[in-house]
Amino acid sequence: MGLLSSLFTLPLAPVKGVMWLGEIIQEQVEQQLHDPANVRRELEQIEEAAEAGELTPEEKDEAQQAVLNRMISRGGSAPGEGGG
Repeated sequence: MGLLSSLFTLPLAPVKGVMWLGEIIQEQVEQQLHDPANVRRELEQIEEAAEAGELTPEEKDEAQQAVLNRMISRGGSAPGEGGG
């Protein structure tokens, strides 16, 4: 029965491979989105844009809140714990 089931599931192997690759890519993206260095860099860019007059105070507050919400939305789990 093992050989027979292997033959029937063989056509699904590429699909399983693509799904696995998608999961790996998603994990990497989430790690980069929640990396404290990247968050700090984004907040600094927002601050610089506001100082240059490119953002109104309201836009600055909204942008900062969006970055912080993204950081918090991970559920407070440490990187590598799979809390996402």
